[in-house]
Amino acid sequence: MRDPLNKVIKEIKPSGIRKFFDIVQEMKDVISLGVGEPDFDTPWHIREEGIYSLEKGRTHYTSNAGLVALKNEIANYLERRCNITYDPASEIMVTIGGSEAIDVALRAMADPGDEILIPTPSYVSYLPCTQLIGAVPVTIDLKEENEFRLTPEELLEKITDKTKILILPFPNNPTGAVMRREDLEKIAKVIIEKDLFVISDEIYSELTYGGVSHVSIASLPGMKERTVTINGFSKAYAMTGWRLGYACAPAVILKQMIKIHQFAIMCAPTTSQYAAVEALKNGDSDVDEMREVYDQRRKYLIAAFRRMGIECFEPMGAFYVFPNIKKFGMTSDDFAMKLLEEERVAVIPGTAFGDCGEGFLRISYAYSIENLKAAMERIERFVKRHQ
Repeated sequence: MRDPLNKVIKEIKPSGIRKFFDIVQEMKDVISLGVGEPDFDTPWHIREEGIYSLEKGRTHYTSNAGLVALKNEIANYLERRCNITYDPASEIMVTIGGSEAIDVALRAMADPGDEILIPTPSYVSYLPCTQLIGAVPVTIDLKEENEFRLTPEELLEKITDKTKILILPFPNNPTGAVMRREDLEKIAKVIIEKDLFVISDEIYSELTYGGVSHVSIASLPGMKERTVTINGFSKAYAMTGWRLGYACAPAVILKQMIKIHQFAIMCAPTTSQYAAVEALKNGDSDVDEMREVYDQRRKYLIAAFRRMGIECFEPMGAFYVFPNIKKFGMTSDDFAMKLLEEERVAVIPGTAFGDCGEGFLRISYAYSIENLKAAMERIERFVKRHQ
């Protein structure tokens, strides 16, 4: 019998995050700090709108690109929050989460052999999505001394004649790093000079702290026409299970993205789309409240790690810290496994997000402060034993 499997997919490694999830499910008394999912329930008024849409029998397909009302609200949101103007009719599409938008954008834009620049550590899907279309992932190792921001020098070093797309993953998962306006302006200059395109994953755009506001690279001069902006509702509005995101792009790109979406998906869930209209219209205060709680947890974790003598870069976005554990002489995987076995605390090795994540851990603070405090007590015991 011939091999029924695709050769490319056989070569792709499973997610390093899932390995620890699977182990945790078979252990008792584990405090997990590994999930990148808000611990808040979706705000009630958003859930209520979803329920109401079902009661009204709104259970049919929408157009491939999404509800007109939702695309209009996305356009309004991006104009007031990011100072970018998009045409809802030709430059916005609704997707099954931000993950589908990433996949569809890459498939619409890249040919086999094109090089895709991926700053790492970063979200686990970028590299395999690139490999699945026959494009070539080229990683850029971000450095702790640069606060895990992408510099123009690092970008220039990796550009070749085959480079087509830069994936820009900020605010960043797993590091919590953000790119400020002055950082983006330097990057944009290189992108325009080298005639590159950008897929900007801004799913954590609402979760920034310390007076640092998110800036979208598409808002900079000369960048909107060469950028696909990706965002969604999972992180900011605690709507992970609703599976809803969106992509905004020049009409010439979006037309092809919709074609792929049309054949593979048809449309995003109708109920979720009606709920998302409510989120964008009336959800700003919910986001503000959740962001404030995340910020308190962020500050607590940074202080706790520093008290233990563990270096921890101060993240200004998302809901993760990325402590440096190199001084313990263990690999990230070994440290995470020993911590799980000895103290029943689950964290994610930095290597799950790229090879340059070696020597770091990703710890999510999308958990209650009570859980975080209990976990920190266990981690402190572990640290004292292994110093």
